[in-house]
Amino acid sequence: MSTSTYLRTRVDRRPLAGLLAVGDAIALAAFVVAGLLQHGGDPLSNPGAVAGTLAPFLLAWAAVALVGGLYTAEAVRSVRRVLGWTVPAWVVAVLLGHGLRATPLFDGGTTVAFVLVTLVVGGLLVVGWRLLLAVSTENAG
Repeated sequence: MSTSTYLRTRVDRRPLAGLLAVGDAIALAAFVVAGLLQHGGDPLSNPGAVAGTLAPFLLAWAAVALVGGLYTAEAVRSVRRVLGWTVPAWVVAVLLGHGLRATPLFDGGTTVAFVLVTLVVGGLLVVGWRLLLAVSTENAG
């Protein structure tokens, strides 16, 4: 199977895939901005800090979401599906994102506390928005 054939099974060619990608990026950015604010940073005056903190998590999430088929209608077909697919993918993406963050490429370092906060708070945002989408889709259909 070619890469393009594989990706076609992992990403819908419908607007929903774009909505999912944008929604995920917004959820991750909200997590990063909230964290910077919580630690006394100013995201508006330091967009580089936002980008530098966001990048490893966004890259990790995009990779895991692509492999996991999370940019498909099937991924948000039901609350059960969102939980069953998104939660394990989120755990893998967080570990990968923190691994990337600890490399010289990102040089952000990490702590166990930050991993746990990312798992819980970031997970509530990413999984939560996808749950809202699933519920609204279930109720519409």
